[in-house]
Amino acid sequence: MCDYSLQNVKSRAAKVGDELTTTNFGAGTRGFAAPEDASMAVCVLPGTELSFAREIMVAEQRILFDAARATGHVTAIFRQVDKEIPHRHHDALEFPDGQMVLLTSLCEGQHATVLQLPAQPVTAKEVEEQTRAAFVG
Repeated sequence: MCDYSLQNVKSRAAKVGDELTTTNFGAGTRGFAAPEDASMAVCVLPGTELSFAREIMVAEQRILFDAARATGHVTAIFRQVDKEIPHRHHDALEFPDGQMVLLTSLCEGQHATVLQLPAQPVTAKEVEEQTRAAFVG
């Protein structure tokens, strides 16, 4: 979905085939921007499969400079983590090796394609897993 910090940014749901760009929305977080409007966040459901144009890069802050590290992957599955903890980033990517990285940690300007959306939820547990993390203000 979209992290709590993007609740005041206009948004829409992801669609198969969307060409997304990692963007800093100026709200204290990075997320996916829509191709038709760079100021629109695209909310992705947990379980959505993504393919990146190049190796996925993660931003790292160092004491004297900013750096980036390569993940070794070009595909990922969107997940949400720590949904029960308010005021924390929940949007994450899971790589084929099981490593998870918060979406807000990705370097800006990376291009990803939505390959596949998750199956529609059938059980109450599946509905809960695809529900946006609650914001407690």
